[in-house]
Amino acid sequence: MPHKIRAEPHKRAVNLRMREDIRALIDRAAKSQGKTRSDFMIDAARRAAEDALLDHTLIRVDPDAYAHYIAVLDRPAAGPGVDRLMSAPRPWKP
Repeated sequence: MPHKIRAEPHKRAVNLRMREDIRALIDRAAKSQGKTRSDFMIDAARRAAEDALLDHTLIRVDPDAYAHYIAVLDRPAAGPGVDRLMSAPRPWKP
């Protein structure tokens, strides 16, 4: 019985029109990450799509869980590392 080679999922082309300077920018960024233009653009578009959808995601929690969450956020951090960080000079202040 012949062994069937599994094909990749179907891929569909997406054609985009863009200014040459934007294309050059994308090409430089893709090259800096060792990716093709297509792979770079697909990754960037996927991340942007996920972020857009997550921005509209509603997380439902019961009132007790919410109160606990707020209490944890309101509790000041403590410890020698935090004290050292908070007493370090601010680089944006002379």
